[in-house]
Amino acid sequence: MRHIWRGAFWIALYLLLIIAPLFVLLIGQAPPGRGFWREFSVGLGFAGLSMMGLQFFLTGRFRHITSPYGIDVVYHFHRQIAIIAFFFILLHPVILISSSPSTLVLLNPLTAPWWITIGTGGLLAFIIVIVTSLYRIEMGIIFEHWRIIHGYMSVVAVAFSMTHIAGVSYYVQEPVKRWLWISMVIGWILALLYVRIVKPISMLRRPYLIENVIKERGDSWTLALKPHGHKGMNFKPGQFAWLTIGKSPFAIREHPFSFSSSAMNPGQIEMTIKELGDFTSKIGEVARGTRAFMDGPYGTFTIDHYRSSGYVFIAGGVGITPIISILRTMADRNDLRPVVLFYQSKTLEGTTFREELENLKKRLNLQVIHILSQPADDWEGETGRINEKVIAKYLPSTRMDCEYLVCGPQPMQMALKEALEKLGISLERVQSESFNFV
Repeated sequence: MRHIWRGAFWIALYLLLIIAPLFVLLIGQAPPGRGFWREFSVGLGFAGLSMMGLQFFLTGRFRHITSPYGIDVVYHFHRQIAIIAFFFILLHPVILISSSPSTLVLLNPLTAPWWITIGTGGLLAFIIVIVTSLYRIEMGIIFEHWRIIHGYMSVVAVAFSMTHIAGVSYYVQEPVKRWLWISMVIGWILALLYVRIVKPISMLRRPYLIENVIKERGDSWTLALKPHGHKGMNFKPGQFAWLTIGKSPFAIREHPFSFSSSAMNPGQIEMTIKELGDFTSKIGEVARGTRAFMDGPYGTFTIDHYRSSGYVFIAGGVGITPIISILRTMADRNDLRPVVLFYQSKTLEGTTFREELENLKKRLNLQVIHILSQPADDWEGETGRINEKVIAKYLPSTRMDCEYLVCGPQPMQMALKEALEKLGISLERVQSESFNFV
């Protein structure tokens, strides 16, 4: 219940901060000679800019903000609301030009007032942010380069837009209006300083050392990290952290990875990483003794947030990583609640943690169903893809009382949620984790 009230509070505060600039438009005397459409476009621009500025808080990984929803939900909201905010900002010049075509000449930077040119530059920066985020893969931009573009262009876009408002000056002459925007800008700057300076300094004081690099099945590697000069990180099974490998936590090269070790041993943290991209393809080359830093833990994909008499886990590929953390933790806790694991892999040979899952059966009330998309000729188990038919075949009789955790590629998650719903499982009992933070 506390999570619900906290979540409602942040939503209400977010809406208040968005509409606050619109209310202050009504304060004081309106500038002369400005019709409805011009004022309407200004209102849209203010709302869009306020939404964009608040993005610094949405992506700042503030636990009090993310805990009621889960950080993946907050990031998903961040992506969707950024598009809406950009649409509002774009409508500002479009409506101005449509209602008064003579203003088109203001797009010429050689003759336009400086504040108009600055505003145009801010709009172009917003376009770069949106386009590179939506089409990063199609444009061939690697994740680290995208983060640099995204971070710097976002700051430039907001800074230019605020300079544009100050230059126009119509809407910041009244003290209340002026101090509202000053307060909002200070808040955005503080959020940015916290993320880029305060948090890395905190991480710098709590470094880790790569103690071991273990080759796993399925083109995966497990990094064993030992806390250096501190007790480690307490986390819940199924959670994740942003990992930075190198001398400094200020580096832009950080990536989110799930913990694969038991939550009962924070002094020995493991993360299992599959070779998928530019960074992960070289993870096996990390030298022992290398310094590393972690920002976390994050995520609500954990059994510790929900009480249940049993669990059904569905994993695809590297989605087994948070699941193995949960299973290891349950084993260390002597938790014998029934668990059914559906595990999608290409081949049995490439099934990560295959042997350990067999060993965990001896310590847990665990049933593992492997589904292979490219099975060997002598394979007698399930083949193809996890679907409604396969799930129905192995679900326990207590299926309605179980908690369901799904982790894998996003299309797989969507298909399986639909399948579970057809089987009569309430989606309120289904958790999923998506690592799409772009």
